[in-house]
Amino acid sequence: MKTLKEIFGYLLGGILFVCLIPSIMWIASGRPELIPTDMLRLVIGAVLAVVGLVISVWSIVYMRRKGNGNPMDAFGHEVAPRTKHLMTDGPYRLSRNPMLTGTFVYLIGICTWLWTWQALAVFIIFVLIMLVQVRTEESRLRRDFGEEYEAYCSRTGRFLPF
Repeated sequence: MKTLKEIFGYLLGGILFVCLIPSIMWIASGRPELIPTDMLRLVIGAVLAVVGLVISVWSIVYMRRKGNGNPMDAFGHEVAPRTKHLMTDGPYRLSRNPMLTGTFVYLIGICTWLWTWQALAVFIIFVLIMLVQVRTEESRLRRDFGEEYEAYCSRTGRFLPF
């Protein structure tokens, strides 16, 4: 049952963050051509998208291997088993939310590729929703890890290393 729940969590995350949000951006943008004539914009968008995915996947794999759990918490509800200890190494030494940072970079790449105000609006709405999610998660982490989490917050940025 645990494995099925984990598979479901990873599948749900992949569908939501990698497929659904970019699709909504594309549809909201009026479904522009998938290969824009501005190749520089396409290359920059693709590089950002790949870098963002690499950061997110690195964070997920690291959490799974080192933390024996995963990040699938949705507004205080455990979607898949949580890690048992606070993650502060690997990508988590650079950011308290490296998966989400990677997702933001990925979606900025999608915005660059689509280059429409509608894609940017979807991105902004997504960021606002995720900020609420992060605050919910931070409350749980403070409850679960107390002073250890407070010390981690004092030396590590929420999304960026500073």
